[in-house]
Amino acid sequence: MLAFFFIIGVSFLVMAGTLTNMLGNYLFGVRIQSDRAGLEKWAVSAAESLSRADAAELDRIVRRAGAELGGRVLLLDRDGKVQSDNFQQSMGRLLSYPEVVSILVSGQTSDYGVHSLKTGEPARGQNMLSFASNEEWVSYSTAGIVQSSHVIGVLLLVSSVRDMMQSLLSMQNNMAVLFVAVAAVAAVAGMVFSRVLTRPISEMTQVIRGMSAGDLGARVAERGSGEIRQLAVAFNSMSEQLDALNQTRNQFVSNASHELKTPLATMKIMIESLIYQPEMGPELRTEFLSDVNQEINRLSSIVSDLLTLVQSDSRSSRLNREKMSLAEVVKDAEHRLSPMAAQRGQQFITSLQDSCDMYADKAKLQQVVYNLLENAVKYTPRDGWVKVNLQRQGRDAVLTVSDSGPGIPRESLPHVFERFYRVDKARGRESGGTGLGLSIVQQYVNQHGGTVRVASEEGQGAVFTVELPLNKG
Repeated sequence: MLAFFFIIGVSFLVMAGTLTNMLGNYLFGVRIQSDRAGLEKWAVSAAESLSRADAAELDRIVRRAGAELGGRVLLLDRDGKVQSDNFQQSMGRLLSYPEVVSILVSGQTSDYGVHSLKTGEPARGQNMLSFASNEEWVSYSTAGIVQSSHVIGVLLLVSSVRDMMQSLLSMQNNMAVLFVAVAAVAAVAGMVFSRVLTRPISEMTQVIRGMSAGDLGARVAERGSGEIRQLAVAFNSMSEQLDALNQTRNQFVSNASHELKTPLATMKIMIESLIYQPEMGPELRTEFLSDVNQEINRLSSIVSDLLTLVQSDSRSSRLNREKMSLAEVVKDAEHRLSPMAAQRGQQFITSLQDSCDMYADKAKLQQVVYNLLENAVKYTPRDGWVKVNLQRQGRDAVLTVSDSGPGIPRESLPHVFERFYRVDKARGRESGGTGLGLSIVQQYVNQHGGTVRVASEEGQGAVFTVELPLNKG
C-alpha cells in the first residue's frame, strides 16, 4: 500500500507540475501574440517617419505605443541604435539583445524573450517557472520596421511579467497545498480501505496456517461480495475437498490395514497350532495348511487389487488402446467363470446383440467384465442365474449384468463402489472377496469416459449397467 501511495503521489506531483508549466506556456503564448500584434501595428506606423528621420514624429509614435501597450517602447535603427525611447533613458545606445539581432541579422519579422531587469541577461530553460522566483524579469518583444521589403529598424517593447509570474507561482503553491491535503486524505482513506480489504485475506492466512498444522476442518467467513467473497467460497470448497480427501485416505488406510490384518491373524493362529502341536494328525495338518494357503491367496489378491487402484488413481496412468471387440471380452470372461458357475449349479444367460468393436484398453475392460460377472456368480445362490446382455445404443456400447441374488438394500446402494465396502461383510469374506472389485470397475470405466450404475431391490437381485463410448479414441 505504501508503494501504491508513493506511485500515486509522484504521479500527481508530476501531473501538477506539468499542468502548471502548460498553463504558464499558454499564458506566455497569449502574451506574445498580444504584444506582437500591437508592435506590428505601430511598426507599420513608424516606417515612414523612420525613413524620413523625423525625430519628433518618431517620439510621438513611441509615446503613444508605450501608453497603449503598457510598457517601455524603444525604436532602433538598422544598426541597432536607439533613436527614440518613451522613458528617455537609452537614447543613442547600441542594443544587441538576441530579439533585436534576430530581426536585423537573421531576417525574422518578430521575436520574443524574457530578460533579467537588473542585468539584461536572457532567461534560459523552457520552464517559465524555473526563473520566476529569484529576481524581477521582463519580456522583450520586437517587431521589424519594414519599408520596400527591407528592414530599416526595430520596435522593442519592454514589459514586466511579474503579475503573470506571481499568478503562476500562486497557482503552483495552491496546487501543492491541495496535493498535500488530497494525499493526506487519500492516505487515511487508503489505510482504512486496506484494512477492510486485507482483513479477509489475513483471516484466510490464519486459516491456511491452521491447515498446514493439520486442522483441515478450518473454514473462513464468506463476507461481502465480489472477488473477496468468491475467493472465500473457492477456498472453503478447496478445504472441504481436502478434508474429505483426508478422511477418505484415513478410512482407506484403516480398511486396508484391517483387510490385511485379518488373514495374517488367521495364519498366525494356524501356524502356531502346527508348531506347538507336533502330534497333530496328517488330515488336520493338511487342512490347516490348506487354510493357510487360502489366506495367502487372499492376501495376494488384496495386494494386487490395491496396486491396481493405486495405478489407476495415478495421473500418469494411461490407457493402452487397441482395436478390440467387447463381445469377445464378455465371451472370454464367461468361459473362465463357467466352471465356478457350474459347480454352484448356476446358469449363464447371454445375449450378445452386437460385437461392439471399439478402440480401448483391452486388459482393463477384461478386468471390468470379469469383476462384474464374478461378483454376480459369488452373490447368486445355488441353482440361480446370471444374465449378460450386450448391445449398441447410438454411439455407446451398453453392457448389463443381472443376477437372481438376494439384492442390495436401498441404504447400501450409494456405497457399493466404495473401496472395501461390503453389503454383507461376513459373507463377503467367506466368498473370498476383497471389497475392491467394484471400485476397480468404476475406476476403469471412468478412465474410458464411460459410466457404471447399479439398480437393485432386496430379494430381487441386482443389475449393473456399464455404458462405454465406441468412438472414444
